[in-house]
This record gives sequence, C-alpha cells and structure tokens, in this order.
Amino acid sequence: MLSKADSNVKTAALLAIMLGAMILFGVGFAQPAEIHNAAHDTRHALNFPCH
Repeated sequence: MLSKADSNVKTAALLAIMLGAMILFGVGFAQPAEIHNAAHDTRHALNFPCH
C-alpha cells in the first residue's frame, strides 16, 4: 500500500511528465514557423540532437 507521501510524489511526477509532453509537442508541431524554429534553434544550442 502506498503512503500519502508516495502517492503525492507519483502524482507530481505524472503531472510533470504530462506537462512536459504537452509543451514538447505543442512547440514541436506549432503552426507559426517562428515558434517551431525557435525551439529547433534552442535544441541545437543546447547540443540536443533533434534529427
């Protein structure tokens, strides 16, 4: 059985993952080219492979 603290940690982690995925897909598939290009340039600036 999970304690209340464990349950709160798991809930917070799940919400953080969901928020991160929403931001990632929201920016990655954004229609205005400026938003997508800014995210793309940021990934390159941080040495994060994107393609």
